[in-house]
Amino acid sequence: MDIGGTASRWVVADGGGAVVTRGAAAGATGHLFNPAEREKFAGVIATIAAEAQPHLPVAGAFLGVTGLGERAYDDARAIAGAAIGLTPDRVGASDDMELAFRATFAPGAGHLISAGTGSVGLHVAADGELVRVGGRGILIDDGGSGTWIALTALDKIYRLIDETGSTDGARLLADALFAAMGGDDWSATRAYIYGSDRGRIGALAQVVAGAADKGDPLALAILEDAARELARLGHALVNRAGNKPIGYVGGVIGLHRVIKPGLIAALAGCEVVFPTIDAAHHAARMARLLT
Repeated sequence: MDIGGTASRWVVADGGGAVVTRGAAAGATGHLFNPAEREKFAGVIATIAAEAQPHLPVAGAFLGVTGLGERAYDDARAIAGAAIGLTPDRVGASDDMELAFRATFAPGAGHLISAGTGSVGLHVAADGELVRVGGRGILIDDGGSGTWIALTALDKIYRLIDETGSTDGARLLADALFAAMGGDDWSATRAYIYGSDRGRIGALAQVVAGAADKGDPLALAILEDAARELARLGHALVNRAGNKPIGYVGGVIGLHRVIKPGLIAALAGCEVVFPTIDAAHHAARMARLLT
């Protein structure tokens, strides 16, 4: 299972590693210390178990979960095991970034940065040591992510309104965002932002990209800044773990035409790649190691 903040994907594989079936479910986080998030996580696992029921029992399972810290591994393994009929020792767990890294690079061979709802970078050394950068959530940073793009756009629009009383200079972007949130007054924005999870907020990044396509200069500048923010994570990993290929994955990478060139330009002297990975299938392969 590959469980992300906005969507989850799962694969059942046979003993040789070939895909038997696959599916998708809603997203969840590994913030199991939060009762609401724990309930949401358990619900997603239950949904996956129900959909996979024709192919159960299985010999082992592995799940990579966004935001799952080591202290919560045992809890996540117990929840998943109970849902699919396995003892916790037959269930492996990590955060989704470690799963994605291992689906992309051999340990020590590269750096991986994910830019979706949030943003985080990871290097897994040959000895298994992890070097993480970013990934601290929207309340602290998540620079260059979908939520960062959306919140940066709103911040700049409201600063413009504060200073001039209008959205002149960013009207395309402002009108599109206000329409997506259900109104152009502060009450509508407040209800949308403070009543939403990070996935719903991050979805507004698509609105920013659409405004950039229509020629809004502020929207375009924000997306160019997002590329630089994501490149910063790449530089951080290179500085700490060596100049190795830097892989970028996640929905933001394909959000707008300026993102990839911006990353390549900001990381001159580094090899930048954009791999396509199947993390859920790799999780099924890792589950075989537990059998």
